[in-house]
Amino acid sequence: MEILKGNAVVGQSGGPTAAINATLAGVVRGALLAKEQGIINTLYGMRNGIEGFLSENLVDLTKFFEKEEDIRTLELTPAAALGSCRKKMKSPEDDPDTYKRLLEIFKKYNIRYFFYIGGNDSMDTVLKLSRYAAEQDYEMRVVGVPKTVDNDLMVTDHTPGFGSAAKYVAVTMKEILRDVSVYTTKAVTIVEIMGRDAGWLTASSALTKLSGGIAPDLIYLPEHPFDPEEFIKSIEKVQKDHPAVLVAVSEGIKFTDGRYVGEGLGGRKVDAFGHVALSGAGKVLEELVKEKLGCKVRSIELNLPQRCAAHLASKTDITESVGVGMSAVEAAIKGKTGVMMTINRADDEIYSVYFDSADISGIANGVKQVPREYINSEGNGITEDCIKYLAPLIFGEVFPEYENGLPKHIVI
Repeated sequence: MEILKGNAVVGQSGGPTAAINATLAGVVRGALLAKEQGIINTLYGMRNGIEGFLSENLVDLTKFFEKEEDIRTLELTPAAALGSCRKKMKSPEDDPDTYKRLLEIFKKYNIRYFFYIGGNDSMDTVLKLSRYAAEQDYEMRVVGVPKTVDNDLMVTDHTPGFGSAAKYVAVTMKEILRDVSVYTTKAVTIVEIMGRDAGWLTASSALTKLSGGIAPDLIYLPEHPFDPEEFIKSIEKVQKDHPAVLVAVSEGIKFTDGRYVGEGLGGRKVDAFGHVALSGAGKVLEELVKEKLGCKVRSIELNLPQRCAAHLASKTDITESVGVGMSAVEAAIKGKTGVMMTINRADDEIYSVYFDSADISGIANGVKQVPREYINSEGNGITEDCIKYLAPLIFGEVFPEYENGLPKHIVI
């Protein structure tokens, strides 16, 4: 195969994570190596994803990251250093002018490699761009690089960013467990965790069992219908054993009729992608417990720290995130396009992974949910098999460079 030579561009899209910049660092490392080989001359970074690319808001990353120390700092900087966007791309048929504009920019900057780091909706962009480039006979390799704290991308064993978010949730839940256990008064603490249609992150709250053997009393995921009456009965059952009840709930838990519990506040709103905007599943349940049981109750929404707490990043996650970014460049140079990189777990007793790629058409717009065998029969907890799957993803610690008492970050 003839090596395709030219320039490359990389962007970040969707919600940030504590590891998305580690993946960007991997792409940078891969591009710098390709530059030494005379394949990729310049790696551009698009600011604010595809929106920034359309306005030619680009930065030369090959020049910006000439120093190895800057790449290392990038690896441990949270959030999306290039900025992000939530632009839902229409089809070329519905929005031909946008695609014509994209092709003009590709040609203007001689872009032959396009890397997009993101989740489900970002992979949809990869799918549409790769097909359009092929239809226009423009030779370009379009590769999706996975990212999401939700761990809900199809095909890949897990997603970069999830392990660090899971570690933060597990550590925070263990600390909350210590706090709520100091009183003898009956009380219920409800912790709302990210996860619209997949409960992987909420399931990770049970990883507290790895250190001390105690997990939240009740765990509710979107994959199992939520029954308010059974919820109250479960709390009463736990309170017969100990007064303080700790509950972990996904933001996307649904009633048996399919409505989100979080729709109980503020009416039905949608975001830029047409997803129902959720706010307050924990708060709704707090009011329910207050009404039905009358005991002390509070709800806590972990919110943004779940995805930006780089000080609690998983070493496994950061290492794999860099690796999947580098592998994306390698795969593109070898001719892969219209694919997403995947992390595959080896069939060994000792945890290890290898990187591969899969056709984007089998990934875009799909959702990988927590399988039924990972949820207990009552639907209010997770199984040991789930813990076994999750545990390796949070192992290891990273230690960022500190500056005046605070972690050092890089700003592009």
